[in-house]
Amino acid sequence: MELLNHPITIISLLIFVIAYGFVVTEEVTHLRKSKPVLFAAGIIWAMVAWYGVAYDYSKPVIISDEVVGYVTVKEAMMHAFSEFSQLMLFLLVAMTFINSMTERNVFEKLRSKLLAQNYSYQKLFWITGFITFFLSPIADNLTAALTMCAVVMAVGVGNRKFVSISCVNIVIAANAGGAFSPFGDITTLMVWQAGMVEFIEFFSLFLPSLINYIIPAFIMSLFVSGSSENVKNTPVQLKRGAKSIVLLFLVTIFLAVTFENFLHIPPVFGMMTGLSLLQLFAYYLKRTYSRSTVISREGEDQPFGVFKQIAQAEWDTLLFFYGVIMCVSGLSYIGYLELLSNTIYPSSPDQLIGFSIANSIMGILSALIDNIPVMFSILQMHTTESMVLSQWLLITLTTGVGGSLLSIGSAPGVALMGQARGVYTFYSHLKWAPAIFLGYIASIIVHLLIWGII
Repeated sequence: MELLNHPITIISLLIFVIAYGFVVTEEVTHLRKSKPVLFAAGIIWAMVAWYGVAYDYSKPVIISDEVVGYVTVKEAMMHAFSEFSQLMLFLLVAMTFINSMTERNVFEKLRSKLLAQNYSYQKLFWITGFITFFLSPIADNLTAALTMCAVVMAVGVGNRKFVSISCVNIVIAANAGGAFSPFGDITTLMVWQAGMVEFIEFFSLFLPSLINYIIPAFIMSLFVSGSSENVKNTPVQLKRGAKSIVLLFLVTIFLAVTFENFLHIPPVFGMMTGLSLLQLFAYYLKRTYSRSTVISREGEDQPFGVFKQIAQAEWDTLLFFYGVIMCVSGLSYIGYLELLSNTIYPSSPDQLIGFSIANSIMGILSALIDNIPVMFSILQMHTTESMVLSQWLLITLTTGVGGSLLSIGSAPGVALMGQARGVYTFYSHLKWAPAIFLGYIASIIVHLLIWGII
């Protein structure tokens, strides 16, 4: 309460709200979302640090109404920075592999194969949706959404209605598929790295996630008609080493899981080891590269470099994560998250219905302000003692699929608004919100039934 009563608390909250206002309106202002939150993070922590120095203040750690220790501003800041560092390196490796597979034509080959089948639009609607759903747990929901969006834009040339409704379908499928895997979404990765949920335990969310996708997809599919016949399809060949890079990506995921589950060290070290394997393979491709124009069995032999793919990572997204994590951790140090927790959540972890309602509300909130700050806030508010496993899984589910309620609620939605600009919009997504909300409620009910809460 000592720090909460100081004017910097209101100023800090106001700065964060203004910064996030710029994030939400990125499509209008064209101001990269990382810039306002980076600025806000610096100002918030600078004010908190000034208060700590001026008033010789350290935040008390209270357990069972007893002060058991104190946390200085520097300790709290470095703890948040350490969490970001692990998340950033993990994502950087994943992005590098995805960029490498893109450069080697892996995703273009998939698009070409789908186009070659001359499916009806309704069948493509379901195929792209299910591919997105099952690709998201492996390649992350953003990559899966962008890949399938390229497919529907190619097959739906001249049919804005099909492209628009398919983009909504892809966003729902990407978020639902990403919810039952540590690799599917930033929020699931954050929960896994924090040690709240074990790797295998995530897969208990498969059925609720599937229900979350199936219900709105079925309703929307009733409004899809037409065919992709006569759409131009240029043949695509895989470049040399494409299949090996896919295999190395799977090996890297295996290493991350192994390091976490059996060696009890952060999974980011497994990802970095996998990156070294990709670099060694890139060295092999470079040493065996031939300038010959002959097309090999696996595609044209072209030079490949890992650092080119690292340079093409979504740096704006990575810096945005830094800004959000540092802003929220600053607000947590001030005491806002404790107030939020005491207001929304029950006092005892045994009150499962109360926790279920609170976590369901937080999922809806994630559609308004993005699921990443919501999840980081919850990780700051709760531990494995204050919230049981079924509720950690529930909040993982709700913050993941809750972002589908609005186009601005998740990374796939924001990305597709840019990729299909003018066709897939905030309002084209909003008109399907009732169907999406129906799937959201159904998925929560299924999860609660599985765990015997209702």
